[in-house]
Amino acid sequence: MNKDKNRINDDRDKNREVKDQILRAARSLFSTHGYEGTTVRQICDEAGVSLALVSYHFGGKEKVFSALFDPIREILTNSHYDLSDSMNELIRFCRVFVIFRHQQRELFNIMQHELLLRSPRLDTLTDVFLPTWEQLREILKACAEQGHVEYRSLDMAINFVMGTLMFSLNNPFLNPSETDFSPEEAADLAIGYMLDGIRRRD
Repeated sequence: MNKDKNRINDDRDKNREVKDQILRAARSLFSTHGYEGTTVRQICDEAGVSLALVSYHFGGKEKVFSALFDPIREILTNSHYDLSDSMNELIRFCRVFVIFRHQQRELFNIMQHELLLRSPRLDTLTDVFLPTWEQLREILKACAEQGHVEYRSLDMAINFVMGTLMFSLNNPFLNPSETDFSPEEAADLAIGYMLDGIRRRD
């Protein structure tokens, strides 16, 4: 009985390890070469697994792509904001976003690439993009209603804030002499620029 349980646990651990290897390889390759520029064979070679294992664990390249974003889905599912304290929640939203953007830079590179291409895969990422936009929309609306911020267009305010947060990671091609900031430092700077742009001035 115990041997059977141990064998089942070992099999689960091996399966989890293989899936993680495939996802790490796919994340790196999609980030570097794009979805269309990456083949399943390249993912398998990078992960050191057979072609059959991608089909077995995921069912194909598209499902590997979708599974990459499960960490973001999990965070969004567990994200709740107290709109009665909207200004602090706006700052918290921005800080969490910037730090996560630094921790998951490859994922965000893939997302930005897909957005720029308006790729057909955006439909599979609706549950990744839209909840973030809607959370920010509700927070900004509450901030305006409580007199903390002002804007002529809510949509433009959302685009401004998200643009600031998305590009909080230094690009060495554009800024070769810029020292990399820590995620916390980058978050503080991004929040400062964002608040300077939309904070209400009496």
